Amino acid sequence: MQYFIQVVVDGVATGAIYGALALAIVLVNRATGLINFAQGAMAVMSTFVAFGLIRAGVPLLLAAVVAIVFAFALGAFLERVVVRRFEGGDPDSAVVVTIGLLVLLGGISALFFGYEPQPFPSFFPLGTINIFGVFVSLRSVGTIVILLVAMVLLQVLFRSTKLGLAMRAVADNPRSSALSGLPVSRLLMVGWGLAAALGAIAGLLVAPQLFISPGMLDFALVYALAAAILGGLDSPVGAVVSAAFIGVVEGLAGAYIDFIGDDLKIAVPFAVMIFILVLRPQGLFGRKVVVRV
Repeated sequence: MQYFIQVVVDGVATGAIYGALALAIVLVNRATGLINFAQGAMAVMSTFVAFGLIRAGVPLLLAAVVAIVFAFALGAFLERVVVRRFEGGDPDSAVVVTIGLLVLLGGISALFFGYEPQPFPSFFPLGTINIFGVFVSLRSVGTIVILLVAMVLLQVLFRSTKLGLAMRAVADNPRSSALSGLPVSRLLMVGWGLAAALGAIAGLLVAPQLFISPGMLDFALVYALAAAILGGLDSPVGAVVSAAFIGVVEGLAGAYIDFIGDDLKIAVPFAVMIFILVLRPQGLFGRKVVVRV
């Protein structure tokens, strides 16, 4: 039982990494109705900004704050200059644009910092705590706490603030929102900026564990997209719960199913996800859309 609990706790900690990116994906989707495949590359570029400042002698926390501010500006800039030209048109074109941004931003990061993974300082001590015989790293605890705080703040934003309600209205129907007097273009820009800032937080939390490199979040982005879709693309809570679920299922499959092991365990969460989505296409926490004709 102790080993089982240890595997579950480790899975939740791993899922927290996916959940932070999944929250950013949900935020963009709720604000603009799009899925941003460049979310990971934007987060990596922002993390590299912090890395460069740290190497220049800037304190870790100050460098992180600057990176988050940079991420917000980057997200707002990309929405204003690039993505906006494709919003309201063919959704497939916008998706291809975000994939192009993924490649472009990754190449820019590699141009300045190279492809070699480099160590990144941790925001948390390297020790562990013993909770009823289960050892949990302080870094994992800190990551989970920050993720839960971000989830709660997003939920409050979309349900209890004028900004969040306006962003939801714009995502549902931009034309009606504009006729109602909402500043649609500004809200879309803010939505991308907030999502980029949230992605930067994910990158800053992941970098000490994976070492920073241009492709640091490529694999995590796949899991984050899976978590966002499984939880429902309009649900921050669903993204976090699904990310934890994916991390736990992956860990348990590798630990208890012999023929799966470490090589095939990455496929198990996706197989479970497909089964769930067949039964509930809108996701675990998503809203069922009804179209009146």
